[in-house]
Amino acid sequence: MRKRTVRNGMRLVMTSMILIVILSFYHVEIADLFSLSVTYENKIYQTGMFWAAAIGSYGVVVSALGFALSPRMNDKEVRLLPILASIFALVVIFFYLLASSTEVPFRKNQRRLHPGETITI
Repeated sequence: MRKRTVRNGMRLVMTSMILIVILSFYHVEIADLFSLSVTYENKIYQTGMFWAAAIGSYGVVVSALGFALSPRMNDKEVRLLPILASIFALVVIFFYLLASSTEVPFRKNQRRLHPGETITI
């Protein structure tokens, strides 16, 4: 097992998980930050999810390749536990955000405006 290759693949998987968490739960805030319309918000969400899936699947392939290859001499000092702990923490954060997002009540006065609607002051 080449630990460096496995670690690099796991880093790619972790990057895709970070993208998924940010895009799943904070895409509205990102769109508001850049003053994007709803259509561009959806486009950013779809493009981001595509790249997260591409990066994550490439990371899985790299990790599997690292498991299949024979080890090198300098792989002894490489530690895999910190990256595994980080991935586990990201999974816990994702499920925490998922569970807490279902408990938020729907507030009609805080909904987004649809095209053609106006604000009454």
